[in-house]
Amino acid sequence: MFQSFETTSAPQYGRERVEALRASFDALGIDGFLVPRADDYQGEYVPASAERMSWLSGFTGSAGVILVTRTQAIVFVDGRYTTQLVEQVDGDVFTGGDLVNAPPPIWLKKNAPKGFRLGLDPWLHTGAELRRLEASLKDAGGEIVLLQHNPLDAVWKDRPSEPLGAVTIQTEMHAGVLARKKIATIAQDLTAANLQAVLIGEPSSVAWIFNIRGNDVPHTPHPLARALVFADGTAEIFLDKRKTGIEVEAYLAQLAVQLPPSEIEARLRRHAKDGARIAVDADLAPVALRNAITLAGGELVEVVDPAKLPRACKNSAELNGSVAAHLQDGAAMVEFLYWLDNAKPGSVSEIEAVKMLERTRSHVGSRMQNPLKDISFDTISGAGEHAAIIHYRVTTPTDRMLNAGEMFLIDSGAQYVNGTTDITRTVAIGDVPYEQKKFFTLVLKGMIAISAARFPKGTRGCDLDPLARIALWKAGVDYGHGTGHGVGSYLSVHEGPQRIARLATQEFLPGMILSNEPGYYRPGQFGIRIENLIYVAEPEQIEGGDLPMFAFETLTWCPIDRRLVVAELLTAEERDWLNAYHANVREKISPLLSDEAVLAWLDQATAAV
Repeated sequence: MFQSFETTSAPQYGRERVEALRASFDALGIDGFLVPRADDYQGEYVPASAERMSWLSGFTGSAGVILVTRTQAIVFVDGRYTTQLVEQVDGDVFTGGDLVNAPPPIWLKKNAPKGFRLGLDPWLHTGAELRRLEASLKDAGGEIVLLQHNPLDAVWKDRPSEPLGAVTIQTEMHAGVLARKKIATIAQDLTAANLQAVLIGEPSSVAWIFNIRGNDVPHTPHPLARALVFADGTAEIFLDKRKTGIEVEAYLAQLAVQLPPSEIEARLRRHAKDGARIAVDADLAPVALRNAITLAGGELVEVVDPAKLPRACKNSAELNGSVAAHLQDGAAMVEFLYWLDNAKPGSVSEIEAVKMLERTRSHVGSRMQNPLKDISFDTISGAGEHAAIIHYRVTTPTDRMLNAGEMFLIDSGAQYVNGTTDITRTVAIGDVPYEQKKFFTLVLKGMIAISAARFPKGTRGCDLDPLARIALWKAGVDYGHGTGHGVGSYLSVHEGPQRIARLATQEFLPGMILSNEPGYYRPGQFGIRIENLIYVAEPEQIEGGDLPMFAFETLTWCPIDRRLVVAELLTAEERDWLNAYHANVREKISPLLSDEAVLAWLDQATAAV
């Protein structure tokens, strides 16, 4: 199994750990300390050695930050995690904060007492974060204190070792472009901008540029590494040789000098000492590395990670790989849903469903000679009221049966060498009340609206987000998460800069892969989410129109539970879309199945509404 069901949250230790952290404040000369979810690579998914937020509080979500002051401990989370937070932390020690509308800088501006000194680990915060925090303390006469050592690590006695996952080569067949060409393109751009070097600080960008993959963090196949690319076309990659065998080292030697990660600061100081202009991404580079440049006399130039947009705009090899991966994954999902639909209500648990889906993906991968490399995130497997917890993680103590008369939400994904998948289906277990079917249909209307959208050049995620919500808004409800996130190519299942959300300002460009996942959640009762992956197709002229229009192409092919659809709530156009989608599912997935019973089930599941 790629997923564990052990309880990792330990709220019972929250008080003693917070008190141990506070005990260091006087010696450090601080009044508060920030504990972010991110590691020193600013990643969403982090190794066990960097799970500081979870260790301190018990909260296991993938986004958040804790502010510990002398009198308070506040866990800032977004709308995905408000319910989970209440369940996972000691409410007598921690209070909840709003990561979106009132994050730490805003909270500090309103609440920090005069002269407040906030301690930061300079490896865990970016320059952009530092500026916001400094501005928030200005009126109170406060200041930021950059600490030499992380005081939390000093009290974390059983902290795990840093990971040493093996590195592999992503071949040109899957990458589409040779690494040397990617490096040359970046070097040309550096020369044009009169820059001597750029720091590549995001591991997924390092993996994409050098066409390598790794195994350092759960479910995200990039190695924890940084790189420097120079205007003359040379490069340095900071990657532990204990992760690279002879073949990978020989491959990398043709592209860059491989150095230990611990040498990054010294190399930056060396390259910056003659006043070199070195580019960094302000949202990715930790303060420690920015300071290494400026204190050595270099000129720090803030840019956007040069790999970010090219990585988001998939080339033809990456798109073709994703299409193939999703067909394979669709076959696995169909076999799983067939098994689930034939199980007696009350006979399958949330954990058993997760195990069966992983087994099905493994079996189909073996049959199609494209093995399942990993899951792309811990499967969200929630029945009834658990489905209302947006990022519910089933554990042995919370596991429950899938009972008749309720909905079951399963949000899962897979990592294959040719693509990353992410799919959510909400299905009926027995006969479900009409009200739940109504909300399912309203969510479906939003998903169809995004899938069928046509839009001109310059359209952003914030422009399309309301399309997914309007039917729900008319019913007086909403959902507290974005409608869609970017997805990598055998990389992170969450990839920017493209999103579909209220604050998403990146324009859509051809080749960008996104999720399309509206939902609705009624705490303590039920939750609904329907998710397909889509990608931005090249614009086309519409007959009789004035402008070429972009559209989304669907990647995910798997039945949507027709038993939960209230047909009269759909427009004729929406019914046509659903029926055409199901016809495509049947046409594309049937040739990948051999079991006659599964084929018969698929025919029924994709019948016209």
